Amino acid sequence: MSNPGQPHVAVIGGGIAGLAAAFFLREVPCQVTVLEGSPRLGGKLSVSEIAGIMIDEGAEALLARRPEGTGLVAAAGLEGQLTWPGTTAARIWSRGRMCPLPRRQVLGVPADLAELAGTGLLSSDGMARARQDLGLPATARDGDVPVAAFVAARFGHEVVDRLVDPLLAGVYAGRSEQLSFEATLPAVAAESRKHASLAEAAGVLLDPAGPRSPDPVPVFTTLAGGLGTLPAAVAAASGASVRTGAMVRGLDHTATGWRLTVGSRHDEEYLTADAVILALPANPAARLLSGVPGASAAVTALREIRYASMAIVTLAYQAAAFPGALEGSGYLVPAADGRPVKAVTFSTVKWPHLRDAGDGLHIVRCSLGRVGEESLLQSGDAELARLAAGDLAAATGAQQAPVATRVTRWGGGLPQYTVGHLDRVARIRSAVAGQPGLAVCGAAYDGIGIPACVATAQAAAAQIAAYLRDDRQWERG
Repeated sequence: MSNPGQPHVAVIGGGIAGLAAAFFLREVPCQVTVLEGSPRLGGKLSVSEIAGIMIDEGAEALLARRPEGTGLVAAAGLEGQLTWPGTTAARIWSRGRMCPLPRRQVLGVPADLAELAGTGLLSSDGMARARQDLGLPATARDGDVPVAAFVAARFGHEVVDRLVDPLLAGVYAGRSEQLSFEATLPAVAAESRKHASLAEAAGVLLDPAGPRSPDPVPVFTTLAGGLGTLPAAVAAASGASVRTGAMVRGLDHTATGWRLTVGSRHDEEYLTADAVILALPANPAARLLSGVPGASAAVTALREIRYASMAIVTLAYQAAAFPGALEGSGYLVPAADGRPVKAVTFSTVKWPHLRDAGDGLHIVRCSLGRVGEESLLQSGDAELARLAAGDLAAATGAQQAPVATRVTRWGGGLPQYTVGHLDRVARIRSAVAGQPGLAVCGAAYDGIGIPACVATAQAAAAQIAAYLRDDRQWERG
């Protein structure tokens, strides 16, 4: 497919990272082909209708304070669709009671112990242990450690169980005793080296030096049509050739570039490319690299990255189903309480545009599934909807059944940044850097949110652009 004078770049994977990589290559004189094995684009970004309202099935918000996500939205022509939450006040349903989520915390690491005490989230003994952080000597650590180990050393296990673990489960579907402190809380980990007190370290991050904006940007934003509308817009803006149902089964390095084997064994085709971007989860990326000489270190490290599965159960209710107003944007549930639902979003409360479209309905999203809860996700859709509605009724007093339900499963959808993750990523990138015309991007590396994925895509596109500029053998093709 390469033409003399214009190189061909193949992007394998049509999630937001792969589409963003194709978009960032638009200024480079090259042909770009995006190859997605599934029938649709977007990966974990998808939107569909429930009770007459278009609601995201996967990610439903992006961080507004990182420019990569909102910048891509604007570049794709959707800036006018950005909308802001009506409330971001969340709670934790712990030991059968609702407690406010402390505002002054960083992914559960509290910065204000007086505020934490006022939430009622911890027992008196747990709170007394948490206050010891302010007087304890610095906690030594040699290299990466689990989040739970370091945070518990400072505040005690109750802070981990009741605050940190619910927040990390909401983001990663993971468990704090396995997740990497350096990878999941990089800013806190870095600041903690400067302070004995972890609360003080978190406080510095929440109160950075310098003038404050009189009109701060909200933490989260979304698109009025749903974040699931972003992939198609990015694909169109990229100008790339986009193919769905095009599973890449083989990747071979040749004397002049790369050869891709696409399709089933009974109907396979071969494509040639001067450069390749792998925008895939870790296991499929490892599978393709396993036949590439010199990539064994990347393959080994990629295979060490585990993934968690989860399900989103979306429920639609008549407003009269709830005895009182739904308060805040939703709530989290500690794993220690043994509930199937780990997080709940009151979508029509959090997002005013959905409330206005709801015609009196309440839409609620329930997230189920943590690492180690695979048997729960083996239940049928009807059972998962029943479990979600039962948990919601226990938490909110809902007195009617939902009028509509939708179950969306994300099998192996969330990479686990377990202890040693940063070292694994360094090994992957080092090995990939030794392969001319090859780059990687996606959620497996530097963050699972949309801005983080877009940032990896931008870096991968820049790497390939530099390669095409510096290695011009394709002009002699």
